[in-house]
Amino acid sequence: MGIKFDKFFLKLATICAAGIILNVIGVAVTKHFNLPFYFDSIGTIFIAVLGGYVPGIAVGLFTNLIGFLFDSEEIFYGMVSVLLAVLTTFLAGKGYYDKFPKILWTIPATVLLTSVNSTIIEEMLSLSNSFSSLDYMPKILEHFLDHFYVELPDKTLAIMVGFFALKFISPEIKERFKLLGKMQAPVSEKMRQAINTKNRFTNSLRMKMLVNLMVITIVIAVFISIVSYNTYQDSIIEDRQRIADGIISMVVNEINPKRVDEFLEKGYQAEGYKEVERELYKIRASNSDIKFIYVYKIMEDGCHVVFDLNTAMVEASEPGSIEEFDESFEPLLPDLLAGRPIRPIINDDKYGHLLTIYKPVYNSTGQCVCYAGIDFSMDILYDYGRMFIAKVIALFSGALIFILVLALTFIENNIILPVNTMAYCARNFAYDSDEAREQNIKHMRSLDIRTNDEIENLYSAFLKTTSDSMHSFENLRKAKIEVAVMDKLAHTDSLTGLKNKTSYVKRTAQFDADIVEGKAAFAIIMIDINYLKRVNDTYGHERGNEYLINAGKLICSVFGEENIYRVGGDEFVAVLDEENLSKSVELVETLRGKIDKLQKDSKLEAWEKVSAAVGVAYYDKLRDKTADEVFKRADEDMYKNKLAMKAVRTT
Repeated sequence: MGIKFDKFFLKLATICAAGIILNVIGVAVTKHFNLPFYFDSIGTIFIAVLGGYVPGIAVGLFTNLIGFLFDSEEIFYGMVSVLLAVLTTFLAGKGYYDKFPKILWTIPATVLLTSVNSTIIEEMLSLSNSFSSLDYMPKILEHFLDHFYVELPDKTLAIMVGFFALKFISPEIKERFKLLGKMQAPVSEKMRQAINTKNRFTNSLRMKMLVNLMVITIVIAVFISIVSYNTYQDSIIEDRQRIADGIISMVVNEINPKRVDEFLEKGYQAEGYKEVERELYKIRASNSDIKFIYVYKIMEDGCHVVFDLNTAMVEASEPGSIEEFDESFEPLLPDLLAGRPIRPIINDDKYGHLLTIYKPVYNSTGQCVCYAGIDFSMDILYDYGRMFIAKVIALFSGALIFILVLALTFIENNIILPVNTMAYCARNFAYDSDEAREQNIKHMRSLDIRTNDEIENLYSAFLKTTSDSMHSFENLRKAKIEVAVMDKLAHTDSLTGLKNKTSYVKRTAQFDADIVEGKAAFAIIMIDINYLKRVNDTYGHERGNEYLINAGKLICSVFGEENIYRVGGDEFVAVLDEENLSKSVELVETLRGKIDKLQKDSKLEAWEKVSAAVGVAYYDKLRDKTADEVFKRADEDMYKNKLAMKAVRTT
């Protein structure tokens, strides 16, 4: 797949090999000193605590697979090792392997688990038919106690050795083991809790993939088991048929075709009858699986008994008696009546599970005079079948858990965790400030997802898109600032810093809209600055500019800066809306009063003595159709005020 993925499997294989070696050493020690326990789980416990589920299960399972080379029964106890690894990893995750007092609690749990499972597997592998019988329960308990007494010292010693061996492992190495298989940088505890909280539902991707994999694996395992069982069953049946066919041939050899009718008629009184019967008993005694041996002459009215042997279950029929045809033989009657060979029949009736073989006995002319029959027990088929199923369950269950844990770990590390961490970062992305946005990008980069597949491509695309979006966002923000600055410059007088004529036109356009809607209420105050030319000519334009600035400040101090517009070189306009309309007269008088006061102050320079003519006009809905008409009346009123001020100066 990828370099990192290959390295993961190489590390996993190395770790598993180390654990298996520890288990093998443990077994070798017990064999050498002839100790009464196994000591084959040190490596499983040690690696499970250190590396987690996958390495621990792999060590346990493959230890039993290796043990299979020396003991065929060992492979069926792989399930015990797998469950031991699962329990150990779970307890280690809960902190039970961190301190000595806690480690003691793991011993009874571990011993109970392994003892119960070993007992179950042992009973499943046995051929006893009384497993479900109440009389058999004391035996099961006895077997459990036998396992418990062996497992207690074995697992106690293994746990203690593993616990103290872990003390020699540095925290750095332990941390590396925790990160084994991870395809990205470790996530914070806060993120992990948030991810786990968000994904506690049954239809998650993790659950869907796990269920699909589990169903597929189980279906394949069941299919293989069924095929294997049928093949196994067929081979047993063929083997039984071959044995039964050989035995029935021996029976046929004991029957003299010429004397069959005599034996039918006279029975035990016929010469040599009892000798033949004794030979048939010997043949039956040669194999414990032979249930019944008999010789019948098949006729239209039924089976005429030539020989029939007593059994403990059934008393033999007398020679010459007639037995009814069994229902299972009805399809074969034409062949039986014609004296032709018939196929073997397998029945399961009141006499048990039997393989029945009929073989014709021919006379010298090739005519069938009777049939030798044998009923061969097929109970062994059930016994071997149960054992086969038990072995399949024992074998596949451990392998199935390993496959599922391996798959779940792969899914979690390569798909679920990377996708969820990317979703978490996207969901918690902050746009509040430049610092927050930079921190978010940094956080995303710190995930460092390296799956070497489509997920990593998605992460790269996600990171690039986010970075590009933030870059575009920053450019847009700067552009907006520039537009805002330009808009402000376009609507601001460069000298005084007040709003200019463009801004005034925009304001009066709103008044025009209000007039159309019939909700207008405003006043326009026209202010024309006096003596600007004189100040420019006498003191220079710099003083003239200062004069205009002082005039703007004076006007703003009365009407408020938000209401003032410079609409010409020496012209200012104050606009009062509905809120300030009632104070307009007072405000105009205040402005005039301040102007008079400045004129009388001899300490001020000429450019500090602001003088201005003021005119006021109020919107009148009966005469004004636009704000411009109000402006014109305010301009006329200002002009009258300017003439009045000149008249005062000339007198």
